[in-house]
Amino acid sequence: MPGDGETPPKTNFSATFWGVRGSIPCPGEATIRYGGNTACLEVCCGQDRLIFDAGTGLRPLGMKLMEEPGPHVLDIFLSHTHYDHVGGLPFFVPAFVPGNTIRLWAGNLKPELCLKQVLAQMMAEPLFPVPIEALRAVISYTDFDVGTVLEPRPGIRLSTAPLNHPNRATGYRIDYAGKSICYVTDTEHPASGLDMNILKLIERADYVIYDAMYTAAEYPHYRDWGHSTWEAGIRLVEAAGAKHLVVFHHSPKHDDAAMDEIAAAAARARHGTLVAREGMILTP
Repeated sequence: MPGDGETPPKTNFSATFWGVRGSIPCPGEATIRYGGNTACLEVCCGQDRLIFDAGTGLRPLGMKLMEEPGPHVLDIFLSHTHYDHVGGLPFFVPAFVPGNTIRLWAGNLKPELCLKQVLAQMMAEPLFPVPIEALRAVISYTDFDVGTVLEPRPGIRLSTAPLNHPNRATGYRIDYAGKSICYVTDTEHPASGLDMNILKLIERADYVIYDAMYTAAEYPHYRDWGHSTWEAGIRLVEAAGAKHLVVFHHSPKHDDAAMDEIAAAAARARHGTLVAREGMILTP
């Protein structure tokens, strides 16, 4: 949980990491400093709160929200519905509280499936004992075409782009008060050149949070698995004229010592590059 600095005032534009891992949670002594929860990012735009992905990091975020006065109106934008990005939803306490409003969003799932169907399948026997109907908050489910520009709240512009990942995924760019944060996770870079969809999305962004599950040395063993490297991320942000790369979606194989090595190498390669860890707060 965040605790290494004061939370910025809600009048600010900020992003807080609640989960930074990919594939599977990996709690334990070896991952204390960077964290072991899967993907979840809280973005505050003034008084409004947007959440990106519902991995296991969503659970501690929900516990924090329960300490704040309600009712809560929350938007949760999913990059996709692989389990490491939705597995925290059944344990998100605000979704069980009458009077709260939870708006769930996802782009371009399979044509024969909608978001509510996918999440209902996850919360169904014999996989899970509590059905989706047990969520007592007002829940809405929005399926949108990737490439659409959304305005979930007044003054917040949310651009979307397709990512290169099995079963599809969506990248997001949040523009607010003249600043921008991009959330680009679960994507694989092309064999040559740059992904033009991502390049356009992140142009001149303040922060680009990017899937760097592997290093360039590891990547050949995982080709076509739908993930990228911090080295590819640097090439993208350089070409896009973006300010800061934030390495994200860490492999569960990478313990704190390995993450320290990645952080040092990435910072040497491009000054200002950061490695996401639970509790880190970005303030453009």
